[in-house]
Amino acid sequence: MKKILLIISSIIVVIGIIATIFLIKHINYTKTYEYKLTSIGYSKKDVKVLKKHLNNEELDKLIDKKYNKNITKLVKEKYFIFNNLDDYIDYIKENKDKSNNDVIAIINTNTNNDFYTKAKETDISKNELMLLNKYNYLTQDYNPEDLETFSNKYAYGENQTLRKDAYNAFIEMWNKADADGYKLIVNSSYRSYDEQKKIYDDYSSWYGVEDADKKAARAGYSEHQTGLAVDIQSYCSQNKEFDECEEFTWLSNNAYKYGFILRYPKDKEYLTGYNYESWHYRYVGKKAAKYIHENNITFDEYYAYFVK
Repeated sequence: MKKILLIISSIIVVIGIIATIFLIKHINYTKTYEYKLTSIGYSKKDVKVLKKHLNNEELDKLIDKKYNKNITKLVKEKYFIFNNLDDYIDYIKENKDKSNNDVIAIINTNTNNDFYTKAKETDISKNELMLLNKYNYLTQDYNPEDLETFSNKYAYGENQTLRKDAYNAFIEMWNKADADGYKLIVNSSYRSYDEQKKIYDDYSSWYGVEDADKKAARAGYSEHQTGLAVDIQSYCSQNKEFDECEEFTWLSNNAYKYGFILRYPKDKEYLTGYNYESWHYRYVGKKAAKYIHENNITFDEYYAYFVK
């Protein structure tokens, strides 16, 4: 009898130990992201994706949100920004036809808002990476102090100027293009606030405000006021569209090497706010220009992800 009781006692102890181990494992498991995320609706496969793309702080915040099937897809996008997650989700609700890539780009660049709304003064401390678009502006009294003037060798007309770094980069680019047999001509460069106001007012009177906003920037919102933007022409473009000219092809392949980007590319109007302008180039420095060129994104996207 004693032997039987001893066996039973041993079995009870073993069961107790097993139960304790199981309980401890369960308690520990309830502390894991897998448990917490699956508890609100995510699959274990989803959890692997989320853990791969989010840090612990972001995962903690995600646990406090309701399950959404789109989140696992969104986090895999290259330019996903966690702080914009709620805006991505809200935008998808109203725009189910948009790809996740477009949703990310639109929210990151603030273009889900009407143009010229929620606008703020740009951060000029970013220097050649300052952002000018329909949501970021320069004040009326902003005038660069380091403007350099082009001679007629490089430009049409008098008083064509760019900031020193952009000017030097353009001269370097011009020399290489010239050596390769191409002539680049500065058609428009720095413009003051007042000069841009006159241009925009003229467009408004000719085309109406809606069309003027597609063709020209309002005063304070023009990249030309930064002293970092240049409109480039060639002798060829006197008779053809600039993007039909060999100079455009050369710039498409080489401008980034000197720190310039095509600021308003084709099929990106929904992000830039402007019609395609094959002639408008912006100096952003070699590092940014190389990334933008190689990844086929706009400066607006680059700024949102790497500068802002």
